[in-house]
Amino acid sequence: MSDALSDDGSINQDDSQEDVMTPAELIAKLEEAWLNEKFSPELLESKSEVVECVMEQLTHMESNLQRVKKGDAKASVHRMEIDRIRFVLSSYLRSRLQKIEKFFPHVLEKEKSRGEGDPSLLSPEEFAFAKEYYANTETYLKAVALKRMPPNLQTVDLLKAVPEPCLDSFVFLRVKERQENILVEPETDDQREYVVDLEEGSQHLIRYRTVAPLVSSGAVQLI
Repeated sequence: MSDALSDDGSINQDDSQEDVMTPAELIAKLEEAWLNEKFSPELLESKSEVVECVMEQLTHMESNLQRVKKGDAKASVHRMEIDRIRFVLSSYLRSRLQKIEKFFPHVLEKEKSRGEGDPSLLSPEEFAFAKEYYANTETYLKAVALKRMPPNLQTVDLLKAVPEPCLDSFVFLRVKERQENILVEPETDDQREYVVDLEEGSQHLIRYRTVAPLVSSGAVQLI
């Protein structure tokens, strides 16, 4: 984990840099990852470092809460904030697991074919889960159905049997950084492709495939 919590609960991005992420900025990063994951049709890059830092921050907040006097009004406010962060974190991880279960052959294939130096799609724990889910699915299919089929039908290609994520679905987004010359594919055969500029702060309804690289880079935020 390249990010690390400092003594005051903030995050040092790198020992060689002076940039420090505050707890508020860390939670904002988690919420951004959560919304992107929730509204994206495909599994996005793992934000395991953010997750680890948030979990450490929650432990730090719980420790601070123990020192608050009973009856202090601040205690209930802090408890609600901790519960809110836990909800966002759980929802983010749950969304990822649901996508892994839904698209597991394609997720594993994409992870296997990624280039050296490319960001990992899965955390180590998610990768282990996906492999186990794949193996269990194969075992179940063989035990329940395939062994009762004719010999020429006793194998199944899960990559072909399991649908891929629909990248042509439409998503709402908010532009964080101005983007120029975004190529938009035609909706019908009688239309032509065209180019649009996305102004900072503007909101759009657009095909996910068109903006997938911008979601990955953080230039736009799904909403």
